[in-house]
Amino acid sequence: MPVSEATFRQLALEDPEGHWELVCGDLRRKPGMTAAHNGASTELAFQLMLQLDKAWFRVRINAAHVRRSPENYYIPDVSVLPAELVLPQLPLRSLEVYDRPIPLVVEVWSPSTGEYDVETKLIEYQRRGDLEIWLVHPYERTLTAWVRQPDGSYTETLYTGGLVQPSALPGVTIDLEALFD
Repeated sequence: MPVSEATFRQLALEDPEGHWELVCGDLRRKPGMTAAHNGASTELAFQLMLQLDKAWFRVRINAAHVRRSPENYYIPDVSVLPAELVLPQLPLRSLEVYDRPIPLVVEVWSPSTGEYDVETKLIEYQRRGDLEIWLVHPYERTLTAWVRQPDGSYTETLYTGGLVQPSALPGVTIDLEALFD
């Protein structure tokens, strides 16, 4: 039986350690992750935080929910949010949720979630219209980026090393070698 949006929001807020997502109305708890997954997520967030002006952007690691519909809420491994969307939520005692497309959404491949991330979450982020979507694969040492085009389609680029500059975050450069060390 599907879970209502109100019930989901209450559960996710009352049990933040559960890292609850809602997929087609069904509750889904994010499982524990590997050291490689956690290391890549943390290093990416660190690089982003060092380069982004907090007055304009905020970075979340496995925390903020992005909502596509009342039945679909996801927690990206890393997300970059405009401060203008975050600041109004700070005084609230409600679940941190973003309905509007955001500049960067990242999933880091893990053996426990890799298939789900690719077959469900990456597609849902495109349906939301997020500006740039990354899949970081710490074992293959690759980053696949999907960048939203003016017509709503996405271009896909595979990076196997070097520096990556997110198109939605001018002036930001991510060092893939540091990401995978």
